[in-house]
Order: sequence, then structure tokens, then C-alpha cells
Amino acid sequence: MVVPLRRPTADSRAITQAALAGLQAIYQTGFRYAKAGVMLLDLSDAAVEQAELALEEEDAGRDQSRLMQALDAVNGRYGRGALLVASAGLDGDRRAWSMRQERRTPGYTTQRAELAVART
Repeated sequence: MVVPLRRPTADSRAITQAALAGLQAIYQTGFRYAKAGVMLLDLSDAAVEQAELALEEEDAGRDQSRLMQALDAVNGRYGRGALLVASAGLDGDRRAWSMRQERRTPGYTTQRAELAVART
């Protein structure tokens, strides 16, 4: 299921809302779902964003970048998951589901800080 976003965003709430819309579109009662993955496509730097006219009232003045920066700063200082989007679940380790990452790509493929250092 591909759920396109209307415009580029770094807003975790908008991304979570799109993921939930995709889940609702494919959900069928009577089936047991084990897990799902979320892939973000067509990523680009925020400076590359092409603006559009805010013709709809909901679009006017809705820049949430400061909110997302604050969320990222708190999670950076107090640890990943210190603040969450409410739709991600609020029971911590007791959640009915949690992400399994045993097959996750190692961070050194995307994070310079996790590159191995060879010393002689």
C-alpha cells in the first residue's frame, strides 16, 4: 500500500496519519496481522521543497517544524521514545505490539556516527 503525501513533510504526526490511513485501507477482519513495515520514498532536503499557494484554510500558517524540532530535541536529550506521537501507543513495553528490529539494516549504512573505526 502506497500512501502519497500531499506535500513533503517532516511532521511525524502527518507521517503517522498517512501510515494509519494505509493500514485502514488494507485491514480486513478475520485476519491476524503479524507486522508491517513503513518505507519513506522520495526523501529530499527541506531546502529543496517546492512551495505552493495556501489556498485552503487548513494550509495557512501550519508550519509545524518548530514542534518537530522540539520533539526531536527532547528525544535526543532523554533517549529515543521519551516523547511519542499518541497514535504510536502509550503503554511503553506493555503495548499490544512493538516493533521488532532483528533484521534492521545496520546504522552504519546511514549514520556517520555509527561507522566502524579501524585503529592500528
